[in-house]
Amino acid sequence: MSNPSFQKRQKERARQEKQRNKQVEKQRRKAEGGGADPVAPGVDPDIAHIIPGPQPREDEEEEQVVT
Repeated sequence: MSNPSFQKRQKERARQEKQRNKQVEKQRRKAEGGGADPVAPGVDPDIAHIIPGPQPREDEEEEQVVT
């Protein structure tokens, strides 16, 4: 069997490598930008996509998509 301290070192190296990979991925996503769609000034981004008035029924939407 392997020495327990050797297993601990392997586990710690794997943990550090995973952290490095996560940091690189985070930096890549940040560099890409891509975030949310820009919203005009003075518009609440939480409700910018909402259309007032009656909404189409779910079953009507499905029929429109199928045809």
